[in-house]
Amino acid sequence: MSSGPPIHVLRLGHRRERDKRITSHLGLTARAFGADCFHLAGEEDSNVLETLASVTDRFGGDFEARHEKRPLGWLRRFANEDAGDGSPGVAIHLTMYGQPWREVIPMLRRDRPMAIVVGGAKVPGEVYGICQYNVGIGNQPHSEVAALAVFLRDLLPTGSSPFEFPGGEIDIVPSVSNKHVNQVGINEDE
Repeated sequence: MSSGPPIHVLRLGHRRERDKRITSHLGLTARAFGADCFHLAGEEDSNVLETLASVTDRFGGDFEARHEKRPLGWLRRFANEDAGDGSPGVAIHLTMYGQPWREVIPMLRRDRPMAIVVGGAKVPGEVYGICQYNVGIGNQPHSEVAALAVFLRDLLPTGSSPFEFPGGEIDIVPSVSNKHVNQVGINEDE
């Protein structure tokens, strides 16, 4: 999805019953705004992973979603040793306690894979030390989904055109007044 090195989103502390909608929305936002992979940490939840896989199948793109059993171990390896290519990656923690995103984004290395950490109910203090950047979209309580969307939008500006999502069954065609949907060679205008 991203045109450079892969971008991962790590969702910490998922609780199956309480967080299913917000976690699904985090994954959908990660996909729509250009991330390559969504890592679900906390309680295993096949419904969230199936939702993300289904959306990717129907709307296209190359997006992966998986459960991460040992998220802090994965994040430590990613940030310090191997981000998938044998070298460390860039780990970014989105938190209202962090530095302003507008100041941090220009400093980020774009030639390394990135992991963007989005917390849940309580983020382990260790995350602040593992991540090279602790970034605040705002220093007030707000939605994790909003924080991820704002951060990815500014990190991966697409200009006036959206990311490409090839291979889907459904293609939404922007319209001023009607719903235009192309389905595998069939044009459905409603």
